[in-house]
Amino acid sequence: MIACLLSREISTLNNVPRIGDVEITQKLLESAGARISWNAHNSITIDPAPLQESKVALPDSRTNRMPILLLSVLLHRFGTATVPTVGGDDIGKRNVDFHIDAIQKFGADVKKEGNVYTAEVRNKLKGCHITLPYPSVGATETCLFLATLAEGTSVIKNIAIEPEIIALITMLRAMGAIIFLDSGRCITVHGVQELDGTNIYVIGDRIEAASWASLACASGGEIEVSGVKPDQLGNFLSYYNQVGGGYKLIDADTIKFYRRHELKHVIIETDVYPGFSTDWQQPFSVLLTQANGMSVIHETVYEQRFGYLEVLNKLGAKTQVVKACLGSLPCRYKGFDYEHGALIYGPTTLKAIPEPIAVPDIRGGLAYLIAAALAEGTTILTVAEQIERGYGDLIEKLKDVNLKIEKIRV
Repeated sequence: MIACLLSREISTLNNVPRIGDVEITQKLLESAGARISWNAHNSITIDPAPLQESKVALPDSRTNRMPILLLSVLLHRFGTATVPTVGGDDIGKRNVDFHIDAIQKFGADVKKEGNVYTAEVRNKLKGCHITLPYPSVGATETCLFLATLAEGTSVIKNIAIEPEIIALITMLRAMGAIIFLDSGRCITVHGVQELDGTNIYVIGDRIEAASWASLACASGGEIEVSGVKPDQLGNFLSYYNQVGGGYKLIDADTIKFYRRHELKHVIIETDVYPGFSTDWQQPFSVLLTQANGMSVIHETVYEQRFGYLEVLNKLGAKTQVVKACLGSLPCRYKGFDYEHGALIYGPTTLKAIPEPIAVPDIRGGLAYLIAAALAEGTTILTVAEQIERGYGDLIEKLKDVNLKIEKIRV
């Protein structure tokens, strides 16, 4: 959606999910003047021509981290930009230093005043060479936005190569960007003067697909997931098979997930793509509470992503977090006092607790939903809109699954 603002022409995005983060991003773009309209079959049209505000007026993005991406886009358009401070789930520091550093290397000045970031460039953004300290998805997106319309050639190393990044590169190429991706984590971008509008199909959400796969296997049921291809799931499917799950292709983009055999413990280390995604580990952890033996998770992406385990323990799970690195991957948190390792003992019987459970973030919330589906008794989840930021209307989404789930209005 933000990439559409790099052009002055209308773009159409198809297969856009109706989720909370899309709604927040729409409000951000509209506050800058863009016109956005929903069409049939989850398609949206974005007209950036009326864009007239270099200052995004929305007071804050709540838990959405999109505003920082707008800085580079608005700089191309106006030479100056002001956006709200960045929100996001409480899973670690998630600093925007990589974004700010990149924007400055392309020739803009950036400062933070109160709850806003302001950037300004005197003439035009200039191409440059950057090596990202870590292959961050967001920072890679910022660098792509900066480089496509910058003057000259940019070389960006140590980029993220998640399927979403490759899809974004494909979209920018369709708009007229000149982007070369080599065999390593490196891209070379030759800046162009302008980009065209485009019409593209948004790829399916591999994180969501893996979440429902975890629910199917943990419960011993089966779920068909449409709109995602197996090759987007990468190493998840290997771990899924290893723990005892199975899957069958129903058609080109429909997968049936189920439990293949008795569940076994596994050792997992999260990593950037093509490794096991950090956003897969929370739903998968609930699955591991039903596996025989002690499973191990080494979190190498975020330093405090196991807070949700405390609630799982209240429901009957047996987990323990540790500060030690529990794997062989190089880890940024080695020697620091971050609880970034988890031991999960199973199988355990989960039981509902009488008090409501507050959803902390998207993935932790989905883990709670899976745990509630397994637990004996009724579980109440509050702040459920946190889950729907990334999964949409849960009642509608799960209407064909035999869970007894209802939304309570308070």
